[in-house]
Amino acid sequence: MPQGPGETVSFKLDRDSEEKIRAILQQVYRALEEKGYNPINQLVGYMISGDPAYITSHNDARHLICKIERDEVLEVLLKNYLQQ
Repeated sequence: MPQGPGETVSFKLDRDSEEKIRAILQQVYRALEEKGYNPINQLVGYMISGDPAYITSHNDARHLICKIERDEVLEVLLKNYLQQ
């Protein structure tokens, strides 16, 4: 539904989506680590640019990261960071 000027848009993931995102991030992190990359730097590059070239194709990591939306990844990361 369109929002009027000044209205806040609500965004919420369901629990299953959150678990899927967490599992994919863990797999991608391991693949980057196995290939000798700094996983945090590579993931930040991907999150900022949207360019999947930051993610290795090793263990299908690039394909996996493209299955999830970056805004959803940010929601999971922020939620987990702020809850600790």
